[in-house]
Amino acid sequence: MGLLQSLRVALDCLAANKLRSALTMLGVIIGVASVIAMVSIIEGARDRVVKEFEEMGSRLVVIFFSPEERQKGEGRTHIEYLTTDDAEAIRRECPLVSSVSPELPLDASFQVAGETFKGKLVAGQPEFARLHNVKLASGRFFTQRDYDAWAKVCVIGDEVKNEFWPDEDPVGKTLRAKGVDFVVIGVAERRGRTMGQDPDKEVYAPLTTVQKRITGDKRVWVMWAQAEDVQRTEEAADQIWALLMRRHGNQPDFTVDSQSRILAAIGKVLAIFGIVFGGVGGLALLVGGIGIMNIMLVSVTERTREIGLRKAVGAKRRHVLIQFLTESMTLSGIGGLIGIGMGWGIARLIEVATKGDLPTKVPLWAAAGGFLFACAVGVFFGLYPAYRASRLDPIQALRYE
Repeated sequence: MGLLQSLRVALDCLAANKLRSALTMLGVIIGVASVIAMVSIIEGARDRVVKEFEEMGSRLVVIFFSPEERQKGEGRTHIEYLTTDDAEAIRRECPLVSSVSPELPLDASFQVAGETFKGKLVAGQPEFARLHNVKLASGRFFTQRDYDAWAKVCVIGDEVKNEFWPDEDPVGKTLRAKGVDFVVIGVAERRGRTMGQDPDKEVYAPLTTVQKRITGDKRVWVMWAQAEDVQRTEEAADQIWALLMRRHGNQPDFTVDSQSRILAAIGKVLAIFGIVFGGVGGLALLVGGIGIMNIMLVSVTERTREIGLRKAVGAKRRHVLIQFLTESMTLSGIGGLIGIGMGWGIARLIEVATKGDLPTKVPLWAAAGGFLFACAVGVFFGLYPAYRASRLDPIQALRYE
């Protein structure tokens, strides 16, 4: 019996017991679908993160205040926070750094005409728009003149605009935050959630305005810098670290990371998630494989007389072995294909439900790997039933009732 004929016979056997075949394939379908869905979410998140960083440039260095360092060591002198003076020192004393943007994000409630919307007030310098690739749907971003004058102006995110002014241009309108009335001078394009943040719910204002009119000090929580040369980004990060250590009495209450380090750390986290979710899918495939073995053993028992008849007319052990292996592999292979389609559908539903904030991507290697692994499960768990069928004595098989 050739391979194509074995495949045809296998499909006929599956068609003859549709419900049993469907229930047997269920474990494989769920296992493959879960793996495909999880891989698509992880790959989509990875692509989104990489894209966000690439838009800001490959020379990126981030410096942020780390108050958790206060828990380490007794009798240490801790810095209170990073300041705009630190940013100015980086500009002056770090020749490998081309620009630096200190920022101060604050949780805030925005009020307009009695309505309230909770979001984040992000104070920064004019370089903020370029470093974070903020594109405007209308209006303009604040300038150095606004920054120097402590101007009460702001740029709002897409969700803030839709909350207060869904059907009109908000440029020129007034928005209240932290007790200060800001004039809206621009609206940022919709960006969607990224790296746990939602920039569409943010309002951007000059750092000097927030410091002088709200916080009353020079503190900042994060600074973004760009290296002069992409090849020397790591050196620029080390240069910034050394400068801040000198300025703050060698107390490392801050973190300095380059883009490559951040991406490597994010990659490790996503890889861990991939292993965990892959393990869950693997368990489902294992259950599906056990189900296939069980059904194939039942099938061997049910078809004992058929096996004896085939052997009596000249079929060899290998023919019977190949026939039953083909059936089990066909069962798992079809389940794998259905699982791939279901996993892709789940991934698409997630992306649609989150309105693109959680993008998904089904890589070709995941689909091919899922199908091949499903077939491998069929071969592995179908091997014993096939071997058992091939070892049946034709005389005893023909007498089987």
